[in-house]
Amino acid sequence: MRNDTWSLVPRVPDSNIVDCKWVYKIKRDQTGKITRYKARLVAKGYHQQPGIDYQETFSPVVKATTIRVVLSLAVSQKWQLRQLDVQNAFLHGDLKETVYLQQPPSFIDPNKPDYVCLLHKSLYGLKQAPRAWFHWLSTALYNLGFHGSKTDPSLFVYSSRGTLLYMLVYVDDIILIGNDSQELDRVVQSLNRSFAVQDMGPLSYFLGIEILPQGLDLLLSQKKYILELLERAGLSKAKPVPSPITTTATLALGDSPPCADPVKYRQGVGALQYVTLSRPDITFAVNKVCQFMHSPTDNHWSAVKRILRYLQGTSDFGLLLKHDSATLLHAYTDSTFNNITAYSDADWAGCPDDRRSTGGYAIYLGSNLVSWSARKQRTVSRSSTESDYKALADTVDELTWLQTLLRELQVPTKTVPTLWCDNLGATYLSVNPVFHARTKHVEVDFHFVREKVAQGQLSVQFISTNDQIADIFTKPLPSQ
Repeated sequence: MRNDTWSLVPRVPDSNIVDCKWVYKIKRDQTGKITRYKARLVAKGYHQQPGIDYQETFSPVVKATTIRVVLSLAVSQKWQLRQLDVQNAFLHGDLKETVYLQQPPSFIDPNKPDYVCLLHKSLYGLKQAPRAWFHWLSTALYNLGFHGSKTDPSLFVYSSRGTLLYMLVYVDDIILIGNDSQELDRVVQSLNRSFAVQDMGPLSYFLGIEILPQGLDLLLSQKKYILELLERAGLSKAKPVPSPITTTATLALGDSPPCADPVKYRQGVGALQYVTLSRPDITFAVNKVCQFMHSPTDNHWSAVKRILRYLQGTSDFGLLLKHDSATLLHAYTDSTFNNITAYSDADWAGCPDDRRSTGGYAIYLGSNLVSWSARKQRTVSRSSTESDYKALADTVDELTWLQTLLRELQVPTKTVPTLWCDNLGATYLSVNPVFHARTKHVEVDFHFVREKVAQGQLSVQFISTNDQIADIFTKPLPSQ
């Protein structure tokens, strides 16, 4: 009522009335202590009809790589990290469409029991609610002098007279980082005038990730999330294993009887995907078990349980962001953030079902790992050189995006990124146009990488397999 979320109107014939329900949740912090009891009215958005009740949708979810890059910058500069929480965020968004809602259970107006709610503001559960909230928030930030990023729509940057502030938005959770504590306070106070913002102080727990200071460094840990996951899977007392996947593992379609509980398999794998935000060591194993979501077998479930048992023994592990990460320095000084290194690798025809290769990469800013990937390639490669070259192209794709992001963060890169590859053929292909006759079918990838090298925007170097960091993203490796 205070927010003027709806007004009661007579029921319109032949209109779609969206139902609603109450959702109750107990919110806890990273130690498991109860912070609040929460009741929320949620619209049953699955009753909405596209084109009538909603048009376009969008959810403001900041990319994991963007979070790691910005945190890496903040740690190197010893900047302040603040966390904000917007109370009832979605209730602030203005609705453009006409949406009718049933009156909330137990709150039906006794004088107008047959009336329905005509929504003026968005509600949780509506398809367009995240988009409406994001429009409201971005308008408020633009008025404060922030500008939105082109590379990641959920990143906002403020730059004025030596002051640099970054804001990361993940739906209603916000990280605010900057080099001026007074400006940070000003932004929080200004936002508080537009909507109820809770300043939660220094960043400590964000999206299930614990941010643990280690001296001047930061450790990103998901220990609490991992322990909850093990509890749900009934493996909290399981015997740990030394690696997430065995070196002899050959997972294939129909390699054993079908899994007794495919829903449990999908839930487990989905949860493991989230753990890869701070745990690159399980990325390849999780990518492998993700390929059998549609028809999991007992063998695949055993592979999932092995990953969980590996996490059980390594729950304290996390991603360390070092403060002295080479030359990570402020954009307003003469030094630059000039050390981007990438490693690219591929395992040729590794999948026994369709003979596609798995490509992977690891990208470092200074000595901090900020981006990695393990992914099956979209097409079959006819040679190891071709599969490595495709992996090279994917890495260059991410590198290009990362450089654009750094420019928007006002952190110039004056030295050319170095890309390390352990396949001589792929390394030669990136600089030598004579090989074209053998690579007609990888023509686009070929020209994309070669053009970057020819323009001096990239340096591709050979590295021995023993030193190839990206090897861990392409095949099962022993614990050493």
